[in-house]
Order: sequence, then C-alpha cells, then structure tokens
Amino acid sequence: MRSLGFDVRVAADVAEAARLISAVPADHRVALVDPRFIGHVHALRLGLTDPRFPVAAVPGALTARPEARPALVRALDTATAAVGAGVPTGAPGAPVTDRTVPGRLAAALDAEGTEVRRPELGSLVAAVPTDDATRAEAESALASVDDEAVRLRSAVKAHDGFFTTFFISPYSRYIARWCARRGLTPNQVTTASLLTALIAAGSAATGTRGGYVAAGVLLLLSFVLDCTDGQLARYSLQYSTMGAWLDATFDRAKEYAYYAGLALGAARGGDDVWALALGAMVLQACRHVIDFSFNEANHDAVANSSPTAALSTKLDSVGWTVWMRRMIVLPIGERWAMIAVLTAVTTPRIVFYALLVGCSFAACYTTAGRLLRSLTRKAKRTDRAARALADLADSGPLAEAVAAVGPRLGGSWSAPVTALLAGALMIASALTQPFGSWHTILAAVVYAMLSGMAVSRPLKGALDWLVPPAFRAAEYCTVLVLAARSDVPGALPAAFGLVSAVAYHHYDTVYRIRGGTGAPPRWLVRTIGGHEGRTLVVTVFAAVFTRHSAFTAALTALAVAVALVVLVESIRFWVSSGAPAVHDEGEPA
Repeated sequence: MRSLGFDVRVAADVAEAARLISAVPADHRVALVDPRFIGHVHALRLGLTDPRFPVAAVPGALTARPEARPALVRALDTATAAVGAGVPTGAPGAPVTDRTVPGRLAAALDAEGTEVRRPELGSLVAAVPTDDATRAEAESALASVDDEAVRLRSAVKAHDGFFTTFFISPYSRYIARWCARRGLTPNQVTTASLLTALIAAGSAATGTRGGYVAAGVLLLLSFVLDCTDGQLARYSLQYSTMGAWLDATFDRAKEYAYYAGLALGAARGGDDVWALALGAMVLQACRHVIDFSFNEANHDAVANSSPTAALSTKLDSVGWTVWMRRMIVLPIGERWAMIAVLTAVTTPRIVFYALLVGCSFAACYTTAGRLLRSLTRKAKRTDRAARALADLADSGPLAEAVAAVGPRLGGSWSAPVTALLAGALMIASALTQPFGSWHTILAAVVYAMLSGMAVSRPLKGALDWLVPPAFRAAEYCTVLVLAARSDVPGALPAAFGLVSAVAYHHYDTVYRIRGGTGAPPRWLVRTIGGHEGRTLVVTVFAAVFTRHSAFTAALTALAVAVALVVLVESIRFWVSSGAPAVHDEGEPA
C-alpha cells in the first residue's frame, strides 16, 4: 500500500476505521483493505489508484476519491451503527461486519446510487481467504501469475491497428516502463512526440532528399512516442483530462504541421502542392467529424442492434477480416507509416495523392457502413445526443437567428437533407462562379439561412449525425476552393492556416464533450462567427480583395484572430478544468 502512495493505518474495527478516515484531509483519496487480503500489487493498483473513477473496488479493497468521501462516510456511519446495535454476522439485511468492511461498503454504496467501479482483473489475484484451504489456493494462484507481465500487456490497447499492434507495441511498451521507472509523465512523452514531429516537418521543408529521408524516420519515431504516452498512462495509471486533450490535439497538430512541411519542401523544388496539402487536411478533418458525430449520436441511443452491426460482429469473429477492416480505414498508424515511407522514397506530390486516394476510400467505406447502421437501426436518440450534435454543428449568430425565427422543418430526414443541400450549393457556387463574384456572397447568405433551418429542431433523426460533417465540408472546401482559384500568391498557405485554426476549435469542442464538460461557451462560438459566419466573411474577402495580395493578408488576419481567441480560451479551460480524468481509447482514424 505504501508503494502505491498510501499512508497506512490499522483499524481494529469499523468505528475506528470511520474515525481514521474522518481525520484524513478532505482533498485526499482514502482506501480500506481487509487485513486478510491476498493478491497482486497491480490488482490493488487497478482498484485503488485509477484517477478516473470516484469509487472503485476489488475483492477485499475499496477506495474513494475526495468527491465520493461523503458517500463513504455515510456508509461507514451506517456500518458502525449496525455493528454497535449487535446485528449478527450474516443476518439478512446486515449492512456490514467488522471483518468484511470493503465488500459490504461497496454494496452499500451501490445500493444508495453511488457507482462503484470494479476493474477487470483477468488473471490477477485479489481475494480474501476465509480458511487455510482457500488461502493456499490464493497463494498458489498468486505465485503462478507474473504481475509485471500482466501489467505490461495491459498497457497496450486491446483494439489497435495492424501496424501499431505488430510493429510498434511489441517494444514501445518497454519504453513506457522505462519512462515510468524514471518518473516521466505521459504529458512529457506527448510533448516529446510533438517536438519530434515538428523537427520532422522542418526536415521535410528543406526540400532535399536527405531532408525527406530524415523526415520519414523522425515521423515514425514521433509515432512510437505517440504510442508510448498512452501505454505509459495505462501502465502507471496516470490518466488526466489534460493528458487526453494534449494527446488528441497534438496528433492533429503533428500531422498538419507535417503536411505544411511537405508543401514548403515541394515549393523549394518548384512544385506547388499547397492545394493538395489543404485538401488532405480537409478530408482528414471531415473523416474525423463523421466519426465524432456518429458516435455522439449513438452514445446512449436505445435500440436493438441493426443487421449491419450484427454482420460486423460476425466478421470480427474471423481473424483475418478484423485486421483487413482495421487497415482499410487507414488508421493513424498505417497512415503515418505510409506517409513516412513515401516521403523518404518519393515526392510530396505523390505523398498527397496517396493520402487523398487512401483517405477517400476509407471515408466511403466507413460512412457507407454507418449509413446502413443508421437506416436499419430504429434508435431512439436522447436529448444529450441532440445537444452534442447541435454543439458539433458550430452554428453562429446568423444560423441561430434563422433557427429562432425562421420556418421549422418537419420530417426525420429534413435536417441532413437541408444541411447537405446547403453545403453542396455553397461549394458549387465557389467552384463555378468567377472568383470574387458577388453571387458567391449571395450563395453564402443562402447557406447561412439553410444551415439555420437545418438546426431549427432537435437533431434526433436517424441521419441527423450527417449535419455537422456537412457543415465542416462546406466551410473547409469553400476556403480551399476560393484560395485555389484566387491565383493570389500566398493565398493557399493562408487558407491552410485558417482551416487549421478552425479545425482546432472543432477538435477542442469534441474533446470537451467527451470529457463531460460540454461544448465551448456560446460567447466563443459567436465571437468567431460560427461556420456560416466565417464562410460568409471569406466570400466577402474574395469579392472585396479580388486578385490582390490583400486577399492573402485578409485570410491571414482572420486565421490569426480565430487562432488567438480559440487557443487562449481553450488553454484557460483545460488548465483549470474540473472535468473528470479521462483517457481516450477510441482515437479516430
């Protein structure tokens, strides 16, 4: 117990245990362990030190974080009263005895509505033997299992990509243990991964073959560290809200910075691939928002499984199909390996072509499967899911005004159809109208009106999860198309910066929702205009600054303004956040 950070006190009975716990400062975690406990240290570590759960228990041990201390004190008071009243051991309704305190307290907490987390121990031993025979059995089981080997195995994600599982995790887990033994934290490893990726981007920006080879090697090293930080968090149970946010946002920052490095390197060789770089970023961001929206829409949906989901489960029972399906979606491991190898042996243009083709195929595959699931599953979606989708939509003042006073659409398919129609109209106008045409501004106004109508009712329809992706695609693609068609020097790099800043805001929204703290404050969304407001502003810039370097300056200024507002508020929130500790096991492709 001392090795796990606890100050050990021995209580003779329940009453003394209650007194000792009451003497512990209110901001400390407390634990009770039966003196007869036999088990692995890692079993106790899993049960007593995981910061994500207010109350947790394993056989013979119970812990409570500060926020759950009042509930534990109430349960102890009840136990003390019961023992003092002479409730016989084993009598019906007996809440506790002084020899089985942790288990009875866990049951009492469950009964009053306080959720008690009971981690899966697998082959680890945690038992309270009651006689010599069961003690010998527990000791034999204890000796037969290597505690450290189990701890190392459990540090690796159970469901990871093929490349990560077979080419990274077999050795990165040992790097994680090395880091843990030297007191390094997951956040420090995450930061090291970011710095390595930024150096890789700088190497790619040199535009030389040696720089490209170094960039590929460094990008793979960055990915090894990226896997190590999560494994270190699981190995040492150092979960935190800040860590989950850093891990998620740094992954995006690393990838997009590397795209920019490739584009700069290509430019040094006389090849302009900024449009391809921005297209790859837009496609990847839209893939992610599809993942996020679908998952949030179905997070707590009540329905039977769809035939499509049943087929997916059946395919998962066949080994080779599992790995094939995981590779098809081009998750981060496979994607970064492809980028690294192609960077080293080909050119940035080929890297981006491969990315666009691979990610497009993956997006079609995953989206088709989710459409089938949504159409065949008669799910009843909750108010929480509708709120999450509305937050992910990122509607600004214009859309809010239309939603408040405009016509409300009816029908279960009206919201996604309207959103997709609005996005298609906006992108088509940007593509077909002459650059700087005022007709594009008119299209942006219509887009704002239709987007407001799309969110005028709660998003609880079967396909309403398509609304946020439709808005992301419309905004990002409009910026991409207008910058590409402007023929203004520097417009595409400025557009890359603008989309990066806005994408950060959208990822930040996702991870706030996942952390249980809700979306960013409405003042922030209104300040940066919402998706429809920013789209309108960019079309106005195109009309006012037609074929003039001021268009680049205007895009840059907008990118800097959005980035400053979003980053300052985001950093303030995550540094001071009271969100529960989380660790993201479902990192999207």
